[in-house]
Amino acid sequence: MAAPKKGRSASAQSKPGRSLALILIAIVALTGGMFLSGHTTPRLGIDLAGGTSITLQAKADQGSAINKANMDTAVEIMNRRVNGLGVSEAEVQTQGTNNIIVNIPKGTNSEEARQQVGTTAKLYFRPVLQSQASSAAPSASPSASPSGSASPSPSSSASSDQKASSPKSPTASATSQGRAVTDGLKADASPSASSGASGAPSPSATDTAGSGASGKVEAQYAELDCSKATDRATVGKTAKPGDTTVGCGKIDGAWYKYLLGPAAVDGTEVKKAQAVFDTQTAAGWQVQMNFNSSGSKKFADITGKLAKNPSPQNQFGIVLDGEVVSSPYVSQSIAGGQAQISGKFTQEEAQSLSNMLSYGALPLSFKEESVTTVTAALGGEQLHAGLLAGAIGLALVVIYLVAYYRGLSLVAMASLLVSAVLTYVIMSLLGPTIGFALNLPAVCGAIVAIGITADSFIVFFERVRDEIREGRSLRPAVERGWPRARRTILVSDFVSFLAAAVLFIVTVGKVQGFAFTLGLTTVLDVVVVFFFTKPLMTLLARRKFFAQGHKWSGLDPKSLGAKPPLRRTRRPAGPAAGPVDPKEA
Repeated sequence: MAAPKKGRSASAQSKPGRSLALILIAIVALTGGMFLSGHTTPRLGIDLAGGTSITLQAKADQGSAINKANMDTAVEIMNRRVNGLGVSEAEVQTQGTNNIIVNIPKGTNSEEARQQVGTTAKLYFRPVLQSQASSAAPSASPSASPSGSASPSPSSSASSDQKASSPKSPTASATSQGRAVTDGLKADASPSASSGASGAPSPSATDTAGSGASGKVEAQYAELDCSKATDRATVGKTAKPGDTTVGCGKIDGAWYKYLLGPAAVDGTEVKKAQAVFDTQTAAGWQVQMNFNSSGSKKFADITGKLAKNPSPQNQFGIVLDGEVVSSPYVSQSIAGGQAQISGKFTQEEAQSLSNMLSYGALPLSFKEESVTTVTAALGGEQLHAGLLAGAIGLALVVIYLVAYYRGLSLVAMASLLVSAVLTYVIMSLLGPTIGFALNLPAVCGAIVAIGITADSFIVFFERVRDEIREGRSLRPAVERGWPRARRTILVSDFVSFLAAAVLFIVTVGKVQGFAFTLGLTTVLDVVVVFFFTKPLMTLLARRKFFAQGHKWSGLDPKSLGAKPPLRRTRRPAGPAAGPVDPKEA
């Protein structure tokens, strides 16, 4: 009955090198992948690397319910909006049922990103009924806009003096309201020109009659002063898509107020918008828009109507969060679902406008609850403090192992080193693959994992020592003690992993970093104990220093209080031998 067991035990002891080779190959492969990916350090979170964290609270004031679907849509749009600024490592995630956390790393224009993310109301295209400078501005006499500004492209239909001014200054003319015409809205790549609004006189302040604007809205427009921050904070915030409303917009450093008609096109109908540099017509930076099928039809209808109106009633107000971010004018009906906005844009202005057009339509509006900025210096201090705490904890564990287990502490320290290497490499790879960021709670989880990993070694060592106390030599003690230690280690690690999984599921934000790191290191603990610690102990049991129980090996039978050997002398044969001890039998 004992022979098969002995055979299996001998077979298991004879192949520990395979397990060690397997884990060594895994370490080399993962390390090679880390260097090939170019990410040789773990990605740091905001609290360690520095950056800005923005907390937004959802409000159900646009007719949409606060539910998981709308929150997930908002997260996706905000993520695309922030990434449109080139912030590839930004984090956008929900917190609870009605909060969204936006983490923007250092090296990013946090103020611009904050404006992009915080601008969360719906985007609409509204016809301009009237516009006027809010602050004092020199009045200008009515004049005709150069045809090159309002046409699909600079063309030969303009007179010779217009040709000279059009390419250089498409915004040279002014309306009777004192506002310079800054942008042109035209069909994308249209070959023909159109005079559109050229030569048409500007309307007076009373030209809004019959436009559908109520007396209340007109009175609000008359009293509005967009140069005051208090007026801008509330203007147009509660307007519904079908209402005539007012808005504010900043052009060339000056604030203008607008009387705007009902929304003609919803921002959700903009399929794509991008900033491009026009090198053919010297128009500079432009914004190209593509509409979906329903938006294409609506846009063609409204531009056809606007093109027949005099300035400024041939203009579109692109309204986002109550602010007119752009007001291009129209010279002809634009069909085909493509259009471009031209003007004196800088690259940043064109990209900002294209981001708003592409990602401006959110299902919910949001209120900025808090903004926390961590400087790179403060993040470095916190990282240093975390690493120092980890080093102190590791040093204390090593001191305890050396003092109590002596030679066995080499096995424990080698196992800790393998676990640390695997943890570091996997964290470095998880950064670019799943967006894992090592924050301060995650560092705490790694420090706690030092104790969990050391506990597994201690369980194994104590089981081996128990077998030696029973009078067995080291090699059978290792093999007999391993099954009992294995069950204890698996149960202990399962409990730790279960706690980490529950914590990860029910919590949000930085606490998830702690739970994720704790779960990862718990899994790695099982891998290291099974594929490194146990095979290494099997190999060391064949070495004379450990097998004979040297006093510095940590396995000295005398210091462990081992029982005397089961058989000391040969007993005489025959009847005089007396009864046989059952233990000897």
